[in-house]
Amino acid sequence: MKVLNFPQQRKAIEKTFARRSHRDPRVENIVAEIIAAVEARGDAAILDFTRQFDEVDLTPRTMKVDPAVCRRAWDALPANLAAALEFAADGIRRFHKRQLRTGFTMKRGGTELTQRIRPLRAAGVYVPGGRATYPSTLLMNVIPAQVAGVREITVVTPPVKQNPETFVPFAAAHLLGVSDHIFQVGGAQAVAGLAFGTRTLSKVDKIVGPGNAFVATAKRMLYGVIDIDSVAGESEVLIIADCDANPAFIAADLLAQAEHTGGETVVLVGLGKDFDFAAVEAEIKKQLAAAPRREQAAKSLKEGGIFIRVETEADAAEVANLKAPEHMEVLTASPERIADQVDNAGAIFLGPYTPEPIGDYVAGPNHVLPTGGTARFFSPLGVDAFLKASNVLRFDKAAFRRAAPHTIALAECEGLHAHAESVRIRLAKDS
Repeated sequence: MKVLNFPQQRKAIEKTFARRSHRDPRVENIVAEIIAAVEARGDAAILDFTRQFDEVDLTPRTMKVDPAVCRRAWDALPANLAAALEFAADGIRRFHKRQLRTGFTMKRGGTELTQRIRPLRAAGVYVPGGRATYPSTLLMNVIPAQVAGVREITVVTPPVKQNPETFVPFAAAHLLGVSDHIFQVGGAQAVAGLAFGTRTLSKVDKIVGPGNAFVATAKRMLYGVIDIDSVAGESEVLIIADCDANPAFIAADLLAQAEHTGGETVVLVGLGKDFDFAAVEAEIKKQLAAAPRREQAAKSLKEGGIFIRVETEADAAEVANLKAPEHMEVLTASPERIADQVDNAGAIFLGPYTPEPIGDYVAGPNHVLPTGGTARFFSPLGVDAFLKASNVLRFDKAAFRRAAPHTIALAECEGLHAHAESVRIRLAKDS
């Protein structure tokens, strides 16, 4: 791969980092039709689109997964996989419990001002299918909602064409206690069904979870009808490494991101004039030859791979802030020193024994992260995503009289005379 130098080739690097548009007019037209049909015809439209796109005939009854199937899927798991799911769920729950907030009340001079925190009533979780099974997606999206106190969590996933009693996400649903609200329906029709509600699917307040272009487009189009987590793009990693970092570790971690779909962005920032990019590239070729998903990984490396040489730690941090990566690894002698200079990153992995896949699965922090440079202003999925705040105000008569003249002055300044009169009428009655 070509090596660019920072800051000398800053403009070329910025152009490479520029967010690629994920909007496709053809996809948008199809999704708009699906949304309109589901809003008008509910379950019937969902079943029609499932037949058309998934080639599966369902009924409203078979759309819902029997909890007994989920229980049998759990019972059928190999012991090591069941232990891994339990280990991951425990870590995720522990981390997210620390995120809970309870609001506050301020009392002063006859006023009582409260920020009241409540969970959303209902949330929908989209678990993708197709290329692979993703039990980790179910864990990472459901557990924060449970910690927040969401009363109704509905899980949707595309129809399962294998034996459903061997489908690991169903086992994970049993582990988390959500197997009574899981449905075999995917795509834009599932998102629309959750947004509007049907006879079978309950209407939700928010939809979270990744999906293909049709799912992402449906979430974006329906934002405002429901809340969403984000419009996720392809996965990405930026690794900052010094000359002492193990080239085999670096190559393995680049490939770990590159193998997803073939559209990932993988960036290696080498620190110092002696950093050996050639050694890393040799390791990539060696490991790629034995990789089961080498076609996807090779495509990502060809289209979204970039090597960048920097001279200083400050320059490395600046490159990271420009990219605002979903995942950032720091493989240097003092990783904290660089990480402290980076404001824009979804998740930061420090040291040689914190590879990104640890965070994907079992560490505890959420793996639903901002992509495409949106780490400049978005945060990882967490408990806050399933909470909402209300402001509660109470004034006694004395506090009202102190605030009244200031309220009237500001209302009249803005030309809102009925606002001012709302206060005056109380003063007049009280005089």
